[in-house]
Amino acid sequence: MAGHSKWKQIKHYKAAADAKRGALFTKLIREITMAAKQGGGDPDGNPRLRTAIETAKGNSMPKDNIERAIKKGTGELEGVEYQEILYEGYGPAGVALMIQTVTDNPNRTVAEIRHKLSRGGGNLGAANSVSWMFDRKGQIYLDATGVDEDALFEAALDAGAEDVKREDDQYVVTTAVGDLHTVKSALDAKGMAATDAEIAWIPKNTIRLEGKDAETLIKLLESLEELDDVQKVEANFDMDVSEMAKA
Repeated sequence: MAGHSKWKQIKHYKAAADAKRGALFTKLIREITMAAKQGGGDPDGNPRLRTAIETAKGNSMPKDNIERAIKKGTGELEGVEYQEILYEGYGPAGVALMIQTVTDNPNRTVAEIRHKLSRGGGNLGAANSVSWMFDRKGQIYLDATGVDEDALFEAALDAGAEDVKREDDQYVVTTAVGDLHTVKSALDAKGMAATDAEIAWIPKNTIRLEGKDAETLIKLLESLEELDDVQKVEANFDMDVSEMAKA
């Protein structure tokens, strides 16, 4: 789990720059549209859409933008026809990569991903080549400052969470996909507000990286997520905070 949450921390530091480039809103709109397309436009019955809307609101996306994205997904408004494609591959030191994309041109997308991987010490794999190394789970992140650990454990597990771990300066609560919002709502009700929540691919085991391999991987992950068609990348690595800072 460490690789996933640590990459989340790295991206948090980059969030302001991403927003300035307009890349963040583009990715959020695509996620809302795809979630509505696949599961319908009612967030109460569509956990993925509810998560996407909460993330968009948390990043100050206007309500009108959110509503338009939902209507494009449900077909109430015309829009670009997007496809959701999951690419699997490897990075430096054999780190497994799950590259989630939403695209209107798969040929362009796969060409761009291959190019980034080849330049960054990785390669594209076949379908199911690394997905068996990951589980699909809900993740809730809380700032460890001011949160009582015992109270969090009790509240999260009572609400149906599968696990609670402290990782550096945050707590990570893991749930089944369908239980994400039930657990999050229970924590909110007890004054334990999440900094973020998502449905993600969580690695079953991680590869420890340091030095050049750590630096190369972080650069590769950044370059992949800079692509407009790439929503996010999950990877099964672990590294020290000091390595992240250097990278």
